[in-house]
Amino acid sequence: MPTVAEAIVDALADLGVRTIWGVVGDALNPVTDAIRREERLEWIGTRHEEVAAFAAGAQAQLTGTLGVCMGTVGPGSIHLLNGLYDASKSHAPVLAICGQVPVAAMGSDTFQEVDNDLLFADVAAFRHTLTSPEQVVRILEQAVHSALSRPGVAVISLPGDVGGLEMPTHSPAPQLWVQTQTALPDERLLREAVGRIDEADRVTLLVGIGARHARDEVLALAERLKAPIVLTLKAKEGLEQANPFEIGQSGLLGNPATKGAFDATQVLLMVGTDFPYTDWLPTEATAIQIDNDPNHIGRRTSVDLGLVGDSAATLDALLKHVALKTDRTHLDDAREAYASWQARQHRLVEPGREASVAGKVRARFDNPDNKIRPEVVAAIVDSAADDDAIFTTDTGMSTVWLSRFVHMRGSRRLLGSFNLGSMANAMPQSLGAQAIDRRRQVVAFCGDGGLTMLLGDLLTAVAYDLPVKLIVFNNGSLGMVKLEQEEGGLPEFGTHLANPDLGAVAQAMGLTGFRVTELDDLETAVRATLATPGPALLDVVTNPNEIALPPSATASQAWGFAIAKVKETIISRGDR
Repeated sequence: MPTVAEAIVDALADLGVRTIWGVVGDALNPVTDAIRREERLEWIGTRHEEVAAFAAGAQAQLTGTLGVCMGTVGPGSIHLLNGLYDASKSHAPVLAICGQVPVAAMGSDTFQEVDNDLLFADVAAFRHTLTSPEQVVRILEQAVHSALSRPGVAVISLPGDVGGLEMPTHSPAPQLWVQTQTALPDERLLREAVGRIDEADRVTLLVGIGARHARDEVLALAERLKAPIVLTLKAKEGLEQANPFEIGQSGLLGNPATKGAFDATQVLLMVGTDFPYTDWLPTEATAIQIDNDPNHIGRRTSVDLGLVGDSAATLDALLKHVALKTDRTHLDDAREAYASWQARQHRLVEPGREASVAGKVRARFDNPDNKIRPEVVAAIVDSAADDDAIFTTDTGMSTVWLSRFVHMRGSRRLLGSFNLGSMANAMPQSLGAQAIDRRRQVVAFCGDGGLTMLLGDLLTAVAYDLPVKLIVFNNGSLGMVKLEQEEGGLPEFGTHLANPDLGAVAQAMGLTGFRVTELDDLETAVRATLATPGPALLDVVTNPNEIALPPSATASQAWGFAIAKVKETIISRGDR
């Protein structure tokens, strides 16, 4: 009979899992040995368990199937937490297999013992400690089905003396399945939604990643209603390309067009989004929300009508009944405002822009050292990257530049810590994405703070031949925190980063490394980085004072920024 560890590993391979991430340890030795002997599985040993959890979550988001990571007793499992929280908030199905002290020692506060069932209570929809072979089939089925159906995180803890035990004679193989549901809202609620939409002259759509599979229905409804579409950042993937109704993002990543569309709209139709930034949503409009999770209805803003159902099926039902609108004023106004804002943005990356009088005046104040503007980096990467590239992005200013200058054309994909907002996610997620297909281009937009937080796992890219391309926006600071301090009227403090030459560090670790400090060298370096056969890192020294204010910065934010600049000037002259 197979051992407990073998039964678990075989069942995961049968389900279609192909990669397991983690750090080896004594309690999980039976499991790692079973993985070693299972030809269908690849073990990728990371230098930090947080990287393993981020990588597994990235694979789950990209494939829709189960991601798997492992951490051994105590500290090893604790290190998984941040990546698992990201998976949970991203609705990514991930199974974490965690080591535990031997059964007889449990509850004795022995060396490295941690109560895993308590530790993971907040992040995991299912968690259980296996204490006998008789439990394996039932617990594994519950864990996997819980992770896939929610979707979310499940945790199985395995004591060091249980994994090597034999399964009971005639034990059935675990039956693991993946099931999808296509549900429609109640017919009465659909009719009411149609009535409210028909009564309105101006409708605006806010569309999220939950409608990615409903692209045709979203565009058809926008055409029928002459409605502008505000996309969440995650919805850029699959919904941005060739979309004549799209007007960009809202929130801190947004632009004046989205604010104008929200201010003018009479009906806000939210489709497949759990958009968390409540302050940016309109308060006077009728709000209708479509989501397949009833827990999402109304938890960001008050809604007048909630439709619980699959976005594609629900939109198709609405399309059959809503009246055709002919007045394009609302749509055209929003699109014109968006086009104007885009033109202003792209003037930032025009060659020779700072040679003009206005450019020289601006640069004197916000870029006195003539460092490379991050907008230019993002724009060049967008132009040079493959049409099927997978992009990952660190939380903070890296995401601002990606949002504004990278277009999700072709079959490009996009990952980030968009719900948890963790630092240091881009590089680990790029490893997970690259392990799915080593031939597909994977590009990570890394902040210097995020990359250096988990720098050791650059070695994982080398060790497992994961040819990721890491673009580092090296502004020597925690840029978003710096901006937040300035908006609050505070001088910059604690955000400075004393970085080494990260290109040279990458070379020392076995990657191909580049460093660029001059604009004239940038495009050549970007293309060389993307053309490198193996893992490569491009360290670009960028302007730390390149700000990205909200599309409707309040007077207090603007005044705070001005006051902070005065304080910084005083400090720099007197103390630096």
